[in-house]
Amino acid sequence: MGFGSWWHWVLLLVVVLVVFGGKGKVSDLMGDVAKGIKSFKKGLADDPATEVAEEAKSLEQAAEAPTKSATKKVKS
Repeated sequence: MGFGSWWHWVLLLVVVLVVFGGKGKVSDLMGDVAKGIKSFKKGLADDPATEVAEEAKSLEQAAEAPTKSATKKVKS
């Protein structure tokens, strides 16, 4: 059952053929994985709950900005 058994050599040959056997098989697979990751990130960026939360924060900041400047003018 050492490394010299014929099952190990058959398994090694199959792995080598899968990895190096065809023109661009591995690169095509990696390209598909990259496309999947990009679409997943885009899906996360398009999350409506995140957009609503960011919009609410920007509205709160916009509402606070004039109030602070108005109080500075009154105190002076």
